[in-house]
Amino acid sequence: MAQVEQPVQQAVRTSRVGKRPIPIPKGVTISISGQRVDAQGPKGKLSMALPQNIEVKKDGETLTITSDAGARDAARLQGLGRALVANMVRGAAVGFERIMELVGTGYRAEVKGNTITLQLGFARPRVVELPSGISAVVPPDSKGTQIVLNGADKCLIGQVAADLRRLRPPEPYGGKGIRYRDEQIRRKAGKAGKARK
Repeated sequence: MAQVEQPVQQAVRTSRVGKRPIPIPKGVTISISGQRVDAQGPKGKLSMALPQNIEVKKDGETLTITSDAGARDAARLQGLGRALVANMVRGAAVGFERIMELVGTGYRAEVKGNTITLQLGFARPRVVELPSGISAVVPPDSKGTQIVLNGADKCLIGQVAADLRRLRPPEPYGGKGIRYRDEQIRRKAGKAGKARK
């Protein structure tokens, strides 16, 4: 009688980054309810529902992330879960910052309350309302050419920065527009460069 072969169980893979524990800083409280994780700290309160197959466990002053997904998906979901939770913990503790630069003649920014008014070379200024949880300042020494965004939610601050950049993306000839600090703009020579060849 032929023996029936048992299916080979694949070992659950772990993520090299995802298996590292997340330390909880002083002043930050974490509460876990099923897939929902809440973080509260000096910079605000954040809440997120994690995808299925990702589990967060609190052990003293650290958090560990595990995934019970299939062999191929376990590692990437574990890494995703750790990145999301680590950003929440850091955001609640110290927050995130994004610096935008305005390059161009007459390009200026002014912040009043939760509103940014931008002079970008259009006939009328562009007015942007900041969402709750995001603040902006224009450093006095920048003469209105820098905007410093601060907030606890990394995803939200990144979205606000992208929306500002979309108002006047950097153009490749003169480099004018709104850019992230230290962003490398691919420049083109234009007609003047072609004439020199």
